Amino acid sequence: MTVKNQVQLITYPDSLGGDLKTLNNVLLKYFSDIFKGGIHILPPFPSSGDRGFAPLTYLEIESTFGSWEDIRNIGENFDILLDLMVNHISKQSTYFQDFLKSGYKSEYADLFITLDKVWIDGNPVKKDVSKMFLRRKEPFSSFRIEKTGVIEKVWTTFGKENPSEQIDIDINSVKTRNLLTDFLVNFSKQNIKIVRLDAVGYIIKKLGTSCFFVEPEIYKFIDWITELANSLGIELLPEVHAQYKTQFKLAEHGNWIYDFILPYMILDTLINKSSVSLCKYLEIRPHKQFTMLDCHDGIPVKPDLDDLVTTDDAKKLTDICVERGSNLSLIYSSEHKDKDGFDVHQIRCSYYSVLNCDDDAYLAARAIQFFAPGIPQVYYVGLLAGENDNEKVAATGEGREINRHNFSTTEIDEALQKKVVQRLLQLIRFRNEYPAFNGEFKVLSSSEHEINLSWQKDDKICTLKIDLKNNNSVIEYIDDLKNLILYKI
Repeated sequence: MTVKNQVQLITYPDSLGGDLKTLNNVLLKYFSDIFKGGIHILPPFPSSGDRGFAPLTYLEIESTFGSWEDIRNIGENFDILLDLMVNHISKQSTYFQDFLKSGYKSEYADLFITLDKVWIDGNPVKKDVSKMFLRRKEPFSSFRIEKTGVIEKVWTTFGKENPSEQIDIDINSVKTRNLLTDFLVNFSKQNIKIVRLDAVGYIIKKLGTSCFFVEPEIYKFIDWITELANSLGIELLPEVHAQYKTQFKLAEHGNWIYDFILPYMILDTLINKSSVSLCKYLEIRPHKQFTMLDCHDGIPVKPDLDDLVTTDDAKKLTDICVERGSNLSLIYSSEHKDKDGFDVHQIRCSYYSVLNCDDDAYLAARAIQFFAPGIPQVYYVGLLAGENDNEKVAATGEGREINRHNFSTTEIDEALQKKVVQRLLQLIRFRNEYPAFNGEFKVLSSSEHEINLSWQKDDKICTLKIDLKNNNSVIEYIDDLKNLILYKI
């Protein structure tokens, strides 16, 4: 299976109309010629937290969203991408609940990382923990085993709750590999074309390391699961938030990667009216990537941009974003903060809002994304030029809800009438259909206040020209009659 070099949509199963059936109706009614690259449906499985990212199983669809039949129906017209959280599974899953009942006598006990697998006596060593890239204050949770009353500590990378809802699984265990195989086989039966390996960077636990993207062990796992997926006709997209050189290593290994650098670089370019950093980055980045501006989390900062952007510059930009209504996700582990304490992990916002709802700036951002080599993904809020949902943040206390608004069908209809959305749809159609995007990419010379990017394949050529002083964006392209056409975005 070959990933289509066309635009994809990212959406929750219930964010465009309320459920999967309505999502399919919305896609067919409004976007049948828009998302030719496919649909990334964020976790539609039964889940106990983190809006789907604490799945109980991958063998079922959450009944309030619909069924596997609904997924297959969408798949008749769009390639579907689903997530597989290879690092963890829900505390409420059958597997972990059985462990909570019977402890080591559970048939599923070896799925999990009890701390005696890591430290001989099962007691964490502070020196070891201090080296880890932490996503919570400590990387484990305590649970009481029902039959014995014994307190067991198990590894939990993620989760605000204590104990966590997301229990890490042991990828060195035969039971875990068999379970992952069952999940991928089921995906194949449901005609899933692409699977994102969510949080794959955290799967290797090795003392003396950050326990993040541990080499060479991580490559061995990725090679194993890639061979399995490919045998089932599935492409894999490893999801790794890491310093950009780590991402590049994964690309050199032959894998698809996410361009988590691009959203910040484009934002910096448009806010500071300078293309210098962006153009340098576009010259060095791998081409085998999925690109995005916005997503269900936020715009990555640390560790993704370490050694690529100075702390001072990152501080200035994040301060501007906060002034414009964004909120921030922070890093817990002190060793992975900057020496002066800068600890911004992600900037959480609607991309449209962080650009001050400036239509021209927003379309310029999308144009740069679409011209950057890779498979462009458009998040559903960005598709509809949605703004920061501060009411949802206030109601839930969850900062990420700022960019997770659920649109009713009425709101979708209203959003589609906005000029900025119509302009975006036209731009997506051009990116999907113009043949030069399957050719050669170049960053053309330009002044600091301009961007000039081009694609050429045979006699087809298109050039994006952006004047950063006024965000005026124009595409020049050669049509089928060999005429030069000027398309003002």
